[in-house]
Amino acid sequence: MGQKINPLGFRLGTTQSHHSFWFAKPKDFSMGLQEDEKIRNFIKNYVKEKKKKRISSGFEGIAYMGIQKRIDLIQVIIYIGFPNLLIEGRTRGVEELQMNIQKEFNQRLNIAITRIEKPYGQPNILAEYIALQLKNRVSFRKAMKKAIELTEQTGTKGIQVQIAGRIDGKEIARVEWIREGRVPLQTIRAKIDHCSHTIRTIYGVLGIKIWIFVNQE
Repeated sequence: MGQKINPLGFRLGTTQSHHSFWFAKPKDFSMGLQEDEKIRNFIKNYVKEKKKKRISSGFEGIAYMGIQKRIDLIQVIIYIGFPNLLIEGRTRGVEELQMNIQKEFNQRLNIAITRIEKPYGQPNILAEYIALQLKNRVSFRKAMKKAIELTEQTGTKGIQVQIAGRIDGKEIARVEWIREGRVPLQTIRAKIDHCSHTIRTIYGVLGIKIWIFVNQE
């Protein structure tokens, strides 16, 4: 019943391209993949630590990270929705992060930051927004509806938001979802953005999934 597939992997080569761009021998491939994951986690954790020090209640605002590898250099492009901590310190914040990653991985690394015009059209940023609302004890329906409103302002064709787990601290876990507009998951031409995000609440872990129908090519 209902064979599920990640919408991004399903559309690779048509409407979706790789976030990591490099080539490796088959035996070195898994090492490169793990390295990418470690770099992404390192950057996310660095931003979180900075947030704690400043005691600001915002969220990271990182939409996604692109990684390109050459023989002697790793180029990381961070696509950012809001002028967060990396930009606040101007170049100093980026240089500090660059030095920390170079120490950790012993490789030359270059970080570039690209600002996204419509941050609420990005599922990762929306998921972080919903997670923040749920942590502040806002009702899940209210948080989902507000997120959908924010996305509609960016001119998307459709959005579906799903939250699963012990919602509102109920004893039995359940899945709740809202859809607005069209979300044609079976149409490969349709450019669909997707993300899944886990959030730790005092009741347990909740999972948020978001599908955004951007346009049809």
